[in-house]
Amino acid sequence: MGDVAVGARSGHEGPEGQPERPDDAAAPAVEGASGSGSESADGSATTERAEQDPKKKQRSFWKELPILIGIALVLALLIKTFLVQAFSIPSDSMQNTLQQGDRVLVDKLTPWFGSEPERGEVVVFHDPDGWLRGEPTANPNAVQTVLSWIGLMPSAEEKDLIKRVIGVGGDTIQCNGTGPLTVNGKALDEPYVYPGNTPCSVDEDGGQFKVTVPEGMIWVMGDHRQNSRDSRYNQTDKHHGMVPVSEVVGRAIVKAWPINRWGTLPVPDTFGQYGLSDQAAAAVTSPASVALVGAVPLVLVRRKRKASK
Repeated sequence: MGDVAVGARSGHEGPEGQPERPDDAAAPAVEGASGSGSESADGSATTERAEQDPKKKQRSFWKELPILIGIALVLALLIKTFLVQAFSIPSDSMQNTLQQGDRVLVDKLTPWFGSEPERGEVVVFHDPDGWLRGEPTANPNAVQTVLSWIGLMPSAEEKDLIKRVIGVGGDTIQCNGTGPLTVNGKALDEPYVYPGNTPCSVDEDGGQFKVTVPEGMIWVMGDHRQNSRDSRYNQTDKHHGMVPVSEVVGRAIVKAWPINRWGTLPVPDTFGQYGLSDQAAAAVTSPASVALVGAVPLVLVRRKRKASK
């Protein structure tokens, strides 16, 4: 009987007669089960992240888009205000240098550093005293208004003109007969004048003149001489046809549109001829100014003598 009892129990004993521990056998299975469960959880989490990431990126892009647009608008506004602005040519007064409908880029940066217009430059300036009186005003749509506000289109509300600078402060400019036009006694060679036009216009409205430009002013004329209402025909205004330097927006430097007319707007060589600036320099250095400069040392010497006494 004892053998039977022993035999029955021996079926659950280890090699050395010790009873087996069910926990030891079960432990690997539990570990294996937990490991596979962890792998399954990690795999499902990775899949969920993979599915969610594109949505997050997409949402992130749409959230950032208004910020990017805002930054672009601010930059465009700063460029328009301080660097470069586009202007449209509204008339034929600057043919053939500029055609009606051309777009030009105007340098607005250099005036901020004290640069002033020079002879021969093509400049854009605000209407100094009703030069555009009676001219029709365009009615832009909403899109054109926004584009003009950021500088991608010229503003229809601004009263601006574009002409060539003929004389600056101190210059004496004269038109006699059909020409040539003279600056400080020097005749200008003007190949840019519209074909068939004469440098000077023979009329009683202002085509024949002799003027001296005050300091801080410029005298401007269109290249289409017989089709330009410029300084010649505004001599009865408060500036006597002159344009204050403070009203100058900037120099037109490039024809940007249409693309087949792209090109720069350099100063013609005739404005660099020898002796052209001599009279202007003499006008600036007037006898009164020379006397004043000479008097300053005398006053200083006299004060020193009084102080020594």
